[in-house]
Amino acid sequence: MKSRSTIAALLASTLHGAAMAAAEGNDAALASVVVLGHYDNAVGSSDAASQGTVTASLIANRPALRTGELLEFVPGMIVTQHSGDGKANQYFLRGFNLDHGTDFATWVDGIPVNMRSHAHGQGYSDLNFLIPELVQRIDYKKGAYFADEGDFSSAGAAHFGLQDQLKQGIASLTVGGDGYRRGVLADSLAAAGGTLLYGLELSRNDGPWQVPEQVRKFSGTLRYSRGDAQDGYSITAMAYRNRWNATDQVPLRAVESSQLDRFGSLDPSDGGNASRTSLAWQMHLRDSEQITEASAYLLRSSLDLYSNFTYLLNDPVNGDQFQQSERRTMGGGSVSRAWLGNVGGIEMRNKLGLQTRYDHLAPIGLYASKEHQRIGTVREDRVDETSLGLYAENTSYWMPSLRSIAGLRYDAYGFKVNDERANAHKFSPKLSLIFGPWKETEYFINYGAGFHSNDGRGVTGPDPAPPLVGTRGAELGVRSEWLPGLQSSLAVWGLEIDSELVYAGDSGQTEASRASRRSGIEWNNHYIAAPWLLFDLDLSASRARYRQDDPAGNYVPEALNKVVSFGMTVKDLGRWFGGLELRYFGQRPLVEDNSVRSASTMLAYGRIGYQLSRNTRLTLDGFNLFNRRASDIDYYYASRLAGEPAEGVNDVHFHPVEPRTLRLTLTHQF
Repeated sequence: MKSRSTIAALLASTLHGAAMAAAEGNDAALASVVVLGHYDNAVGSSDAASQGTVTASLIANRPALRTGELLEFVPGMIVTQHSGDGKANQYFLRGFNLDHGTDFATWVDGIPVNMRSHAHGQGYSDLNFLIPELVQRIDYKKGAYFADEGDFSSAGAAHFGLQDQLKQGIASLTVGGDGYRRGVLADSLAAAGGTLLYGLELSRNDGPWQVPEQVRKFSGTLRYSRGDAQDGYSITAMAYRNRWNATDQVPLRAVESSQLDRFGSLDPSDGGNASRTSLAWQMHLRDSEQITEASAYLLRSSLDLYSNFTYLLNDPVNGDQFQQSERRTMGGGSVSRAWLGNVGGIEMRNKLGLQTRYDHLAPIGLYASKEHQRIGTVREDRVDETSLGLYAENTSYWMPSLRSIAGLRYDAYGFKVNDERANAHKFSPKLSLIFGPWKETEYFINYGAGFHSNDGRGVTGPDPAPPLVGTRGAELGVRSEWLPGLQSSLAVWGLEIDSELVYAGDSGQTEASRASRRSGIEWNNHYIAAPWLLFDLDLSASRARYRQDDPAGNYVPEALNKVVSFGMTVKDLGRWFGGLELRYFGQRPLVEDNSVRSASTMLAYGRIGYQLSRNTRLTLDGFNLFNRRASDIDYYYASRLAGEPAEGVNDVHFHPVEPRTLRLTLTHQF
């Protein structure tokens, strides 16, 4: 057994993860805990084979069509869009159509991004406010095995950490097809005994749509940090404004009959506007024996979405456009303490944590509209939602090659919708066993229970839905560095959920459905072939079915079953650099009996860049390089066009991927 001082040193080496594996006389195991290329996923650095970290260098070296595609750095994640680029993206992972974020928790600088009781969909997770150049790292986890992860995290979670200081200031200008323009200015400087960092982003885009998207986006970040890795804090203010027109999904029959262009719209007044301002504080204090962390945040946001997915089905005179609107104030915080212990000669790491959050929505409403003018109120509510989460976690080092992590989480929720109230609470146990490393390889057994909350408007009233929907998951995994330069991990997993959330085309929201079960396998590989050449290959396959038989069928609509992504990054090849990224996501059932399926989609992104001088570079990014006529999303539901029967026509409705487009970026560091 390692000495107490060695375990203490391991504890002091990280603020966010579990302590590194302690193994007597195994200096090679400790030496392997290094950042390999663009990832920090080495043997001994995580508590599950599917857990890892992406560093800023990879983020800077890969092209992204949209800000939300930052989440595609999570292996197996697919990010698409079915509306305008001011709306939250569509996410797919581990057999889920996560819609806009349900069952995958996202955090930025300690602030939860997923929105509860949201006007458009439960768990709505909009990352458009984020400036990618300011992201320092992405810590991701999959599965419900981690005691510090609560609501929406059953499929996984991602935590975006922001830079405290830039090595050099950044000024960049991007121009591209279809009216794309983007400018970024960011720098950091010494101020008041600490560091002041600022970042500004302005972007404009019309897109390939017949109705120009007219995106008008502003993002700003101002961050003050002080201290070091042992003792420090940060205060971050962020602001975001966006407005856009939207070309939503369109019916396949209208395109096939040439009634509508592939990039056309049936309601040119669809679109929206969004705003977000936040203030966050984080601190950490650690020594060789303990770590204390705390955070607090306050956020104001607003959203107005105008959508028409069924056209003339419900109102053949005015059309079916509806407005989803909300005004939100959200506040919360967390505190945790981790410390070392020893019971009967067994070295331990213990952690206690508390998380709290309050959401106030006044009002949140759904309205019938026509060309952005309200013509009726479907419902309008005032919602207050409060949560408190407590968790405890114990890591015990039983043997040089065995450690266990046992956790228990307790969550309590209070809902108030107008004058109606509901309360709920839930216990979520967690257990992990980690074996090794042996010959640069370690093995994982993970189990955990989790949950997602339901919309407050659905858990009150005469026929309430369960406030907290339970999940249970398990994973067997292995991670190895048997080949020099290669990090490879394999995970076999399963997940049960007590109530599935599925998309409803007539309301544009998710609705509760039957209990379901998912299982799958993932294989992730990161390989440094040479100091200037990096390869990534991620493969995943999954199966999703409802657990209760129904004559309608047992397939979960929109459940993604195959994902393949391949990346190649070239850097420092003289003055040249670049990369290639291929991603494939397979066919999906669109109805419960699997009689209607989506097509598969394969896209290629590419980058080539040249270092003009020491501080100036020119980069050309290409998206959909092969100009594939594929779909970002496919749904199947009833809609009605002019002249069609009153009951409408069941059809596939799709949002096309954007055609091949190029973007040229000039970046100067100062």
